[in-house]
Amino acid sequence: MELFWLAVITIAIGVFGCVAWFWGSNLILDRIYPPRGPNAGDNIRKANQIRPWLFLGPAILFLGIYLVYPIFDSLWRSMHNARGSEFVGLSNYAWHMGDGKFRESMRNNLLWLLVVPALSTLFGLIAAQLTDRLKWGNIGKSLIFMPMAISFVGAGVIWKFIYEYRAPGETQIGLLNAIVQALGGDPQLWLTLIPWNNLFLMIVLVWIQTGFAMVILSAALRGIPEETIEAAILDGASPWQVFFKIKVPQIMGTIAVVWTTITIVVLKVFDIVFVMTNGQWGTQVLANLMYDWMFRGTPDYGRGSAIAIILMLLVTPIMIWNIVNARREVR
Repeated sequence: MELFWLAVITIAIGVFGCVAWFWGSNLILDRIYPPRGPNAGDNIRKANQIRPWLFLGPAILFLGIYLVYPIFDSLWRSMHNARGSEFVGLSNYAWHMGDGKFRESMRNNLLWLLVVPALSTLFGLIAAQLTDRLKWGNIGKSLIFMPMAISFVGAGVIWKFIYEYRAPGETQIGLLNAIVQALGGDPQLWLTLIPWNNLFLMIVLVWIQTGFAMVILSAALRGIPEETIEAAILDGASPWQVFFKIKVPQIMGTIAVVWTTITIVVLKVFDIVFVMTNGQWGTQVLANLMYDWMFRGTPDYGRGSAIAIILMLLVTPIMIWNIVNARREVR
């Protein structure tokens, strides 16, 4: 109950604070540059130049505090020892390059990048095409999109139960082992089967992100001019040809945006691995390794911050490309 009232108070302060800021800043600006009198035109022009910055000011301030400052702080920490008491330069980065767990994390992240965006986009595209052609398509879309409403931790717990193992002959509470045992096979410790356990973890993120890809690509498919499709059909094109040679090329920009957006999510994947394997059995990824160095055992803020900077450097180019491409699509 205390948390509820704290949330209500926080929302109230936030809403009324924004209203008070906008009203008060406009009032002060109009006092400084009154929109009347002999200099009214010049005052209005100056006020209009300042007014957007009054509205953007709080957002820029908080973004600077919560986004920009941590980047420089992490960069500074990454060049110091475990406790930040001694400057070590690039030693933490050099150490990671020779560390087996770091190389394993990089390899697994690369594997995730190759598999998850490709499968999520492919299944999302197929689902978008099929659900648009079915009478119950909206119900199908709702079911496919539903995993997006589940947190990564919740999804990890759900799928951990699906992969759950019990000794042969015992009642299998894991869906996958129950099916295997019902078919006469032996139950498996799926999350310990190297290297297939990485694929079993990736399935969870594909299951979540397919709904996102489907919604975006469905909107793109509906935006294709009907004239081009009708012309292709009149020319004798088969449904497969219409889909792959007419529709897909016209939404390639949207496919690229979906692909890169999921790629950014994949690079930062942490929750699923943390909940299901905690990076054991060859499933370690960069974000989970960073967490281990920062908060497990004896914390080493230098090495943990170095991984955070590496992760940021991997994400930034893809994010910039995504923003540039999205702006190009809007134009």
